[in-house]
Amino acid sequence: MVKRQFDYEDKYENIQDKIKELVELSGSLDFDLSGEIKVLESKLQAIRDQKYQNLTPWEKILLARNPERPTTIQYLDNICDEWIELHGDRLYGDDHAVVGGIGAFNGMPVTVIGHQRGKDTNENIKRNFGMPHPEGYRKVHRLLVQAEKFGRPILTFIDTQGAYPGAGAEERGQPVAIAQDLMLLSGLSVPIISTVIGEGGSGGALALGVCDRLIMLSNSVFSVASAETCASILAKDANQAEGMAGALRLTAFDLKDLDIVDEIVPEPIGGAHTDPQETIARVKEAIARNLYEVMEKGGNLPEQRYQRLRSIGRYNIK
Repeated sequence: MVKRQFDYEDKYENIQDKIKELVELSGSLDFDLSGEIKVLESKLQAIRDQKYQNLTPWEKILLARNPERPTTIQYLDNICDEWIELHGDRLYGDDHAVVGGIGAFNGMPVTVIGHQRGKDTNENIKRNFGMPHPEGYRKVHRLLVQAEKFGRPILTFIDTQGAYPGAGAEERGQPVAIAQDLMLLSGLSVPIISTVIGEGGSGGALALGVCDRLIMLSNSVFSVASAETCASILAKDANQAEGMAGALRLTAFDLKDLDIVDEIVPEPIGGAHTDPQETIARVKEAIARNLYEVMEKGGNLPEQRYQRLRSIGRYNIK
């Protein structure tokens, strides 16, 4: 078991272990404590439920980064009737931090693309911790062009701290690769549904986020920069990241208030990783509903997408 960054669950499990010990002790005594134990369990569950309804932005960041959360491949394996992964950008190589291909969603051909993190150290090294190189974004570009050619709706899954900032990535044209994806997504005539399943950071996330509908899991985050990066830039101190998290307005509910997000999918108490199958089922239902609504509405999708983006933001004019 990977050690949790968000330690509330560790404390909860410690108390649960104590209750189990009390149950065993009660069984060896001459009097019954089952009634009192049930009351204690009920109170503990109520406290846990309340805790997860009032998480701070920083706590949500830690949950969004939990390595046990379902990854893009897990979503694709469960929401698609079947899917085939396509590799490479036809220019440099294949980036394992981005997965994509062709799938069948409720019997409908779709193009699926998403960031892919690892579950352990070895897989994270292979996936570069979910931070794509330029070839990853050029693979995205190739799949987007293919989707447009064959009229397939596009489903994207966002889960990255950001594009890889290394020298090699810059040398191979990281900013241009991301910009080309943004420009292409803006003008596609097929429906695009994007879902933030974990952490959405910087342009690396936005490159998969220009869409007709944006869905977020309730404990996911979406921001122009990570809290640590923002604290380093503005406060010159990365240790102030926790305080900066609140100022960034990066939670799903903050972004829903700003009309950036179209729908929030509630996670099970404890986070998506506590019940992956239930989480994935909820995401599938939300994607299907939003996709069918966009398809039924029809019209000029690039123009509607443009107007959607233009309407984001609030201004105080004095």
